[in-house]
Amino acid sequence: MPKMTFVERDGAEREVDAPLGLSVLEIAQRNNVDIEGACEGSLACATCHVVIDPSWFDKLEAVSEDEEDMLDLAFNLTQTSRLGCQLIMSEELDGLKVKLPEAI
Repeated sequence: MPKMTFVERDGAEREVDAPLGLSVLEIAQRNNVDIEGACEGSLACATCHVVIDPSWFDKLEAVSEDEEDMLDLAFNLTQTSRLGCQLIMSEELDGLKVKLPEAI
């Protein structure tokens, strides 16, 4: 089973199972990671904003224009910010590391 690591807001790292085909948002919700996902993955908000570890960022598919528009609404945006609902686990992403952005 592929794995991924969430870095919590307090800096604690939590490695979890990351089933293929699920989004980072779905994986977070299954593991009680503190990500809201208010629009339930419909790309209508930015509450599943995560910061991708720089070593993984270039391995992701390109950001769509719709995702980029939603990211403009996210707090504490960084150069490696993405929406968790748009990141789908694949074999290539086994080991992915994402950080939860600082709270406002």
